[in-house]
Amino acid sequence: MDKHVAEIVTFHLAEGIKAADFVALMQRTEGFVRAQSGFLHRQLTKGADGSWTDYVVWKDMATAQEVAKSFMTQDFSAEVMAAIAPDTAKMRHEDVLWSMAS
Repeated sequence: MDKHVAEIVTFHLAEGIKAADFVALMQRTEGFVRAQSGFLHRQLTKGADGSWTDYVVWKDMATAQEVAKSFMTQDFSAEVMAAIAPDTAKMRHEDVLWSMAS
């Protein structure tokens, strides 16, 4: 059985982008993400230092990588990328070794 994979994207917002506007923009991606086979969980967070994290859990690495490529071809992708400060986005995929829920 393949391990679940966390896709972790960290970034800062571009100059002039308001947090509420960015959250609304990311909510527009929900339909696409939910429709992907293998989607398990997603959350968007903002740190006190202004850094953001988009955290998505997928059923396996192949799914995570396939969806990451497909995400970039969606209608909303250009607007999402324009809202992120250039050269701040860092994406990585990691095996989920343990998880706990309430």
